[in-house]
Amino acid sequence: MSEKKKDPSVWEGFKAFLMRGNVVDLAVAVVIGAAFTNIVNSLVKGVINPLVGAFGTKDLDRYSSCLKDPCDFDEATGTATSGIPIMWGSVLSATLTFVITAAVVYFLMVLPMSKYLAKQVARQKAKEGTHEVIEVTELEVLKEIRDALVAQRGSGHNDQ
Repeated sequence: MSEKKKDPSVWEGFKAFLMRGNVVDLAVAVVIGAAFTNIVNSLVKGVINPLVGAFGTKDLDRYSSCLKDPCDFDEATGTATSGIPIMWGSVLSATLTFVITAAVVYFLMVLPMSKYLAKQVARQKAKEGTHEVIEVTELEVLKEIRDALVAQRGSGHNDQ
């Protein structure tokens, strides 16, 4: 009789999935990313929007164009009551948020990590290069010893 292999239970498979390192790293990245998004959103709303507001309205979300006149908005809710507005200000705000987020992630996380990893690779290559030089030097010394022994043996045969 052949024994059937017992398939792992769903619970065991789930535990194995959770215990893999990349799942934990991904969870940490999502939590940090969510917190980072709040910081960037606050930066855009608190600093960028007022700077843009120096040239127009303080709230970028209020920038719009009217596709079909007249465009009237309910001041309390900010929704259009008539006309067809194109709310390009909210797109501009989201684009600024994205660009700022991407710049901060690149300059504060990706670029320093790339430089660090490049230095690690350079150190590793330098260490391997030194090891190869030592091995080549030892090999040359051993060849010289061999050649000297052969020369001694050869000169010893001629004397007899």
